[in-house]
Amino acid sequence: MKILANDGIDAAGKNALQELGYTVLTDKVSQEELASFIVKENVIGLLVRSATTARKELIDTCAGTLRFIGRGGVGIDNIDKDYAESKGIRVFNTPGASSQSVAELVMSLMFASARFTYQSGANMSSRGNTEFDKLKKDFSKGIELRGKTLGIIGFGKIGRSLASYALGCGMNVLAFDVYTPESSEVEVTVGTQTLRIHVPMEAMETVLQKSDFVSLHVPKQKDGSAVIGEAQLAMMKKGAVIINSSRGGVVHEDALIASLNSGHLRMAALDVFEKEPTPRQDLLAHPLVISTPHIGASTLEAQERIGLEIAARVKEIMSEVQA
Repeated sequence: MKILANDGIDAAGKNALQELGYTVLTDKVSQEELASFIVKENVIGLLVRSATTARKELIDTCAGTLRFIGRGGVGIDNIDKDYAESKGIRVFNTPGASSQSVAELVMSLMFASARFTYQSGANMSSRGNTEFDKLKKDFSKGIELRGKTLGIIGFGKIGRSLASYALGCGMNVLAFDVYTPESSEVEVTVGTQTLRIHVPMEAMETVLQKSDFVSLHVPKQKDGSAVIGEAQLAMMKKGAVIINSSRGGVVHEDALIASLNSGHLRMAALDVFEKEPTPRQDLLAHPLVISTPHIGASTLEAQERIGLEIAARVKEIMSEVQA
């Protein structure tokens, strides 16, 4: 029985699947050839990350062959889940495996935007030995995170993990989530102690208005439009920082550039882009944008957890199918 991990899989996950008796294929198949490859090779399971999509056309072609589609990560917006399941194909993701890694990246982006480490590091390599004093002056207006307010839009596993880190750093945290009740608690580990701390749940408008940093952990809206557009950016504090590590297009990129150019926002930090894998150059080159190439879940620890969780879900699903 063959499983195609078209966007790769950690060695631990691959080994676990092989121990269950599956042949795991990891050679990348192009999107155009994917459906025919699955049918020709009699692939029963397709594993993807962000690069590969599983839309209606592929599902129609592969409905008699595929038994499941799994995504290594949190969202499943690159899979037509409801349609696949209507055709008898099980769909799953790994929501808990990468939450800590994404949260740690967001923390690093907040520190970088607070202290200009991204911009100063880039300038030091080319100008540090000739314009040291000028660079010191240019990047001397950093701020501290302690005492600042972090607003989290989307309070699932990643949002809660981020809240735990931010509270541990002495930040205040506000959150908004469509599915979370008015009050919520998170666990914060300090040394050997675990504390439960209340996080106020507010309307999204309130979170935007009160926060010094805003971190997004939501999909795009059902119609494909941005969650944060011109109106929402205008609600944010002057001098605030926005961070998007969820999905490209959650923030309207034209509106974001306009807000940065006007001086309203201090900075933006982006791990995801609307036109991946070819994001727009004016955004990447903007002096007030910190950019990383969609690496939120890309830690060795997260990839191992994702691989093992995939293997566990495959075992569970196939046991149910064969029962």
